[in-house]
Amino acid sequence: MKRALQIVGLAGVLALLAPLALVPKSWAQETHVTREGGDWGQEITGSLAGVKNLRIKVDMGSVVVRGGQQQGINYVIHTRFGSSSEQEARRQFEQYKVTAYVKGDTAWIVGDWQGSKRPRHCSSEFSVMVPREMALLKLETEGGNVDATGVTGRVEAESGGGSLRLDDIGGGANAETGGGSIDVGTISGDLGLHTGGGSIEVRQANGKLVAETGGGSVEIQSCAQGAVIETGGSSITVRHCNGMVKASTGGGSVDLSDIGGPAQIETGGGSIRLNSAKGHVHAETGGGGIELYGVPSASAETGAGGITVKLMNTGGERRDSDLETGAGDITVYLAADVAVNVRASVDMGNGHHITSEFPDIHISSEGGQWEAKTLNAEGKLNGGGPALKVRTASGNITFKHAGH
Repeated sequence: MKRALQIVGLAGVLALLAPLALVPKSWAQETHVTREGGDWGQEITGSLAGVKNLRIKVDMGSVVVRGGQQQGINYVIHTRFGSSSEQEARRQFEQYKVTAYVKGDTAWIVGDWQGSKRPRHCSSEFSVMVPREMALLKLETEGGNVDATGVTGRVEAESGGGSLRLDDIGGGANAETGGGSIDVGTISGDLGLHTGGGSIEVRQANGKLVAETGGGSVEIQSCAQGAVIETGGSSITVRHCNGMVKASTGGGSVDLSDIGGPAQIETGGGSIRLNSAKGHVHAETGGGGIELYGVPSASAETGAGGITVKLMNTGGERRDSDLETGAGDITVYLAADVAVNVRASVDMGNGHHITSEFPDIHISSEGGQWEAKTLNAEGKLNGGGPALKVRTASGNITFKHAGH
């Protein structure tokens, strides 16, 4: 009988412990409430095991994550409310429930506002130190900023409207905000950036890059494997890119410097400028000027603006070139070893001209002094090659030798 009672007692203890085994593992945390000027502040500190992944999901507040040499995860959560009394402040702190735990190979830090209405005068910051070798950081806040640096894994950051900052990330990143700016330092791996209207700045992207904003400017210092860039209406600048660049803006200017592949550029009405590209360049604007220097071939079109193109053998693919403007001058610089078939025309030639430094380009005109006159030019340079078509409705066309 005694043996049977012992078995029953042990079974009862195991039955009580069974639900606890299902609860995610958590660590103790300390909480302190202090007066901060005219407000009240609460600081929560704690630590978690150094697992592979970290997820932070908060209803309000900014998130700052730093990678370092420590083994575990340490966090400090500072919340501030504009309350007149400590009792009222503590009541508000209790409504913003913060939990931290480890489940499997993922650490979780969660901030959940449980009150009916958030107070107007409040702020919160989640500061977290993690091991540098983290495999994944997934950081989400409904409205604050996100700042993450110094991990070898991947980072996924999302904010309802705050700014995002990423640097020294080894496994690629994706960052999205409803309207804030995005600032990126050095990222290895593919990079996706999306903001509803803020600016985007990238210093060094070592993988493929996609950058999209509803209306802010985009500036890329260096990208290693190509870039797709889109903004609703501001400027785009790319200093260096090894691969193909596709840049589109609703109305701003586009300025590309050193492109190691082809380029596709479109703007609703701004100017386009490109210093050099190893592949074919397509440039189109509703009304600005176009300047393309050091390109193997180009397609350039503007509704009303001048076009300047310098054709060179850059080692990239050479295709037919087509340059056209509704109202403006076109100047073409040709390197000594470029072989092309030239065909040029000015639709309304009265008061305009076609000039050439190449004897092999022959210029003619149709129509007289008292009627509409058209100007034409044709010729083969270096035995001929891909087509070079040049047309302006109203403007001058000039062919010149390219300097070295």
